[in-house]
Amino acid sequence: MKRISPLRSLVACRWTNRARKRLAAVGLASICLLSACAPKFDKGEEVVQDKGSKQQEAVIPKYNIADSYYRVILPFKPSGARGEVVNDLNTRLDVDEFETGLMRLATEQFPSDEYLFQEGQYLDSETVGKWLARKKTTRQLKEEKMKPEDNIGLNPPISDTGTNEQKNKQSPIYLASILEHDYLVKIDNDKVKLGGIAIGLALNSVHYYSTEQGYPREVKIKDDVIEREGKRIAAEVLKRLRSMKGLGSVPITIALYKQAPRSSVVPGHFFAVAHVDEGSSTIDDWEAVNEEYYLFPSDEAEENHRDDWLKFNNFKSDVEDFFPNYTGIVGRGLYVNDQLQKLTINITMPFYGKAEVIGFTQYVTGLVMEKFPDYITVNVYIASAGQPESLIVRQAKADEPFVHIYQ
Repeated sequence: MKRISPLRSLVACRWTNRARKRLAAVGLASICLLSACAPKFDKGEEVVQDKGSKQQEAVIPKYNIADSYYRVILPFKPSGARGEVVNDLNTRLDVDEFETGLMRLATEQFPSDEYLFQEGQYLDSETVGKWLARKKTTRQLKEEKMKPEDNIGLNPPISDTGTNEQKNKQSPIYLASILEHDYLVKIDNDKVKLGGIAIGLALNSVHYYSTEQGYPREVKIKDDVIEREGKRIAAEVLKRLRSMKGLGSVPITIALYKQAPRSSVVPGHFFAVAHVDEGSSTIDDWEAVNEEYYLFPSDEAEENHRDDWLKFNNFKSDVEDFFPNYTGIVGRGLYVNDQLQKLTINITMPFYGKAEVIGFTQYVTGLVMEKFPDYITVNVYIASAGQPESLIVRQAKADEPFVHIYQ
């Protein structure tokens, strides 16, 4: 006789009528999608993009997937600096947060229901590369046979004398990456034009270098130094943007981002933003941005946000009690003004069949609805070794979660 695993029996026993109905709805939705029975939406509104003497046809998508997202004008135009951010930043977490966080801050100046999004069209890879470089000394210019007009690096020069340790401690690299987002606005029924741009400046919290013998070393950069250098660089970036054709009079938002160290399991965060009026070439005021990520569970989360830490630990304990072959659960919480806004949970465990995946997902969905306040957006990613198994999304203030079982 074939033996049935106790876990599978437990899963089967825990299925409820409500869970079955919800799962059936998800399955029906999946079948609808695969069989192309979803409605065929119109491609969108056709417009002309006005770029001074040049005009190009474009399409505004008819449907937006969420109010918090911008509609992206089509056809999609990749930035001339595409891929630079991925190469410049330490982790994929920083890459994602740098981009989405800049969009989030831009909505203050460019509301998503009034503006359209387009990747940056003014800063190309060559320009960004030159700006991210170190400023050269007279001796270095001569040795590298560079023209003075190409000596436009925004990072401090490194000394011509001393050891690598001495030189890098004295002059760490502050600016790690530059990101440009363009925001378009409709000017009449069939035309759009540039309504403003947002610039993200990613700054290092740790500078990495090598000794003459090739040994890796690092220099930690203090927060007050990061802020001082970031604002200095931002002023110069604004000046250069204003000199570019097409950017002399548009509103510009500049945001400063502190990227996390290479070993971090949570991303960095934005800490300051400035909104510059059209035509202005100076930053009159900086607004502090109170955002930060915390790892759950962690000593930092326990110390600074104990109530949320307790909720997460109770959730974690309930998962462990129900499924004995559970292996790992971690969370990343985004705090805005010291209030938890979004919690992303990753759960990894071995599964021995699709029934276990379904039962486990149903159980975790119930815990999400019961354990976490409704003002928090909660995303749960459930995976086994090497592949995703299911996804749970509970948007803030939503009565019902979205659940998807991967096939």
